[in-house]
Amino acid sequence: MRGTRAAQDRRSREGMAARLGGWSTRHRKTAVIGWLLFVVLTAALGGMTGLTEPADSEQTVRDSARATVILEDAGIKEPPAESVMVSSKDKGGWRAVAGKVTRAVEDTGRVKNVREPLPSKDGRAALIGFQMRGDPESQDKGPITEVTEAVDKVRDAHKGDGVQIHQYGEASAMKWLDKILGDDFAKAEWTAVPLALGILLVAFGALVAALLPVALAVTAFLAANGILALISSQLHIDPTTNSVMLLMGLAVGVDYCLFYLRRERDERAAGRDPETALRIAAATSGRAVLVSGVTVMVAMAGMFLSGLLLFEGFAVATILVVFIAMLGSVTILPAMLSWLGDRIDKGKMPFLGGRKRDREQGRRKPSGRISGTLLRPVLAAPGLFAVAAAVAMLVLAAPALGMKTEQLSLDKQMPKEAPLRVSAEKINKSFPGGPDPARVVLKSDDIRSAKTRQALAGFREKVTHDSHFGKGVETAVYAKDDVAVIDVPLAGNGTDATSLAALDRLRGTVVPDTLGPVAASGQVYVAGELANSKDFNDQLRDGILPVFVFITVVTFMLMLICFRSVPIALASTVLNLLSVGAAYGVMTAVFQHGWGASLVGTDAVGAIESWMPLFVLVVLFGLSMDYHVFVVSRIREAHDRGAGTREAIREGIQATAPAVTGAALIMVAVFSVFATLSMQDMKQLGVGLAVAVLLDATVVRMVLLPAVMMLLGERNWYLPKWLGWLPRLEHGGAHDEADAGAGISGPVGPGADVPAPSQGYEAEPIQVR
Repeated sequence: MRGTRAAQDRRSREGMAARLGGWSTRHRKTAVIGWLLFVVLTAALGGMTGLTEPADSEQTVRDSARATVILEDAGIKEPPAESVMVSSKDKGGWRAVAGKVTRAVEDTGRVKNVREPLPSKDGRAALIGFQMRGDPESQDKGPITEVTEAVDKVRDAHKGDGVQIHQYGEASAMKWLDKILGDDFAKAEWTAVPLALGILLVAFGALVAALLPVALAVTAFLAANGILALISSQLHIDPTTNSVMLLMGLAVGVDYCLFYLRRERDERAAGRDPETALRIAAATSGRAVLVSGVTVMVAMAGMFLSGLLLFEGFAVATILVVFIAMLGSVTILPAMLSWLGDRIDKGKMPFLGGRKRDREQGRRKPSGRISGTLLRPVLAAPGLFAVAAAVAMLVLAAPALGMKTEQLSLDKQMPKEAPLRVSAEKINKSFPGGPDPARVVLKSDDIRSAKTRQALAGFREKVTHDSHFGKGVETAVYAKDDVAVIDVPLAGNGTDATSLAALDRLRGTVVPDTLGPVAASGQVYVAGELANSKDFNDQLRDGILPVFVFITVVTFMLMLICFRSVPIALASTVLNLLSVGAAYGVMTAVFQHGWGASLVGTDAVGAIESWMPLFVLVVLFGLSMDYHVFVVSRIREAHDRGAGTREAIREGIQATAPAVTGAALIMVAVFSVFATLSMQDMKQLGVGLAVAVLLDATVVRMVLLPAVMMLLGERNWYLPKWLGWLPRLEHGGAHDEADAGAGISGPVGPGADVPAPSQGYEAEPIQVR
């Protein structure tokens, strides 16, 4: 009776993770086959459905979106615009070659609306504009390739004649983007996975043990990718979301599996039998996986408050992949560990992971010896190290005070040496605003009326003689739909203060004064690259505060519930903010100011991609909980067993140091792969996250966290009486009961008398073969 009651008490406290682990190990075949069927089915259904991408109006906000809606409602699909600039050293020296370029592109039969060459202010260059034929939705690489080849033939024929020819436009840029996205995604996929596997091989010293985390992460990504495709029929998803989901899937999937597997192996090395070791891992690391996963998912949900479809897609994708990885870690992973047993050490790597006989006999070198050496001075002088580490993090964060954000145009997304980027910069220098003009969209009650025609003529006259705008204003009238579209080049380089001032003037005075009176219900809006970027930034500025408040409050509450400690919950939030601030500072220094940009194969583009700060904030607040939950759980576990503050911190840090180090290396490696890709936003994402994780796992977890906890002492676990109603989560109960039940008092060698796990309590058996 007493044993039955003890078992019932244990089962009531062991939590969902332990119960899921117990079920999985008792039904291994069902768990494994069920997981494989789930992955195959979701991946197949998603592949058949395909990803539904958002319409242009869904990817923009405010006036930019309203302008696009007018065009979409009218069924107006603007064909991709393209420009070719012919320049010469002498005034007018471009004329003959410009004529040949015009004839060459017309002869392809792939273009329409070819304009006469527009001379530059200094007369040394001319711009030839035209549009691609056909439906923009069905444009393939063929048409623009033919046009580009025709221009290249003219260029080759006039080499050495002192004439330069540069081509850039929407069609050629999209062709480059399509190729790069495919190449980059394949590079990320085929580089990140082997990197993670290599680090795991070093960590575990055995091929099978290293393959398990990678297999979990990859299958979680495949399943999430399939479900995301199904969801995209209702919530349209941007294609870049796949790259983000791969990154997150590898990071959390490998991390969760690594922590779980490391705890199981630690318990085995400490002398516990396979069943007990697996149950302890399920009750401790399994619970931490659930807490961490829920925290990450809740943090990601904050992106729904941004009011931007891009972030809503990111939120859905990351929540999906984290949930599936978390579910796999507490179900399929214990089932596989139970089934594999000692075969987990198959494929032993020489000189790695220690000797198998030592692990079987419970002999091992002390865990975390290096971390113990590094930790000793921190615990001896916590105040000094806390101040020094905090100052270092704040210094790294300082450049973020001058951070500038914008939606980077395609030419800025390209590498500096890319021919298309060079062409875009040269065209923009001679013809400000030419490649990316502002686009005025007017919806009139009667576009053919004399009043409207007069207003359009007045608008054109006004912008033609205004220094805020460039040359080459183009007007397209769609009489059937009562819509007019006017392209207005802006002064400046397209993103600087001059261009912003021109945009403000266009929106604030010129458009309202001239076209406002003839607009149907005030429907006249300004769109275009710069307008899109400004509207996106304005929406982010308004949306980031509720997202920030939501994330900080929710993570604080989750940590408060998990550890029943106000100081620990507060420290979690502050330390996370330090990591985020340092990441912002490094990103600003590298990509905005160009400090050390060559180290990641890029150059200063003068701004951070507008969606990056919010995304990095959300991801890091979620991912840093991995380390925090696992480390503090072990510290609390030691404290609950009666250890003093110093000893509990030392034991917790040293016990988790190998796993945290391995997890951090994998995350940094995966994120660094993205820093090597071609797209500027992917480089920024990779550098920002890699730096933040590295700092979080070293400076924050190895210095700041132990120093702060040492200074607080017993106040670490302070909880006001009025919060006594919070649920109590066990941190060391399973561990203690395992010791008591199994009668383990030290390492167990061959022939030692090890009582069965059922002695002292009735445990549900976990089968290991």
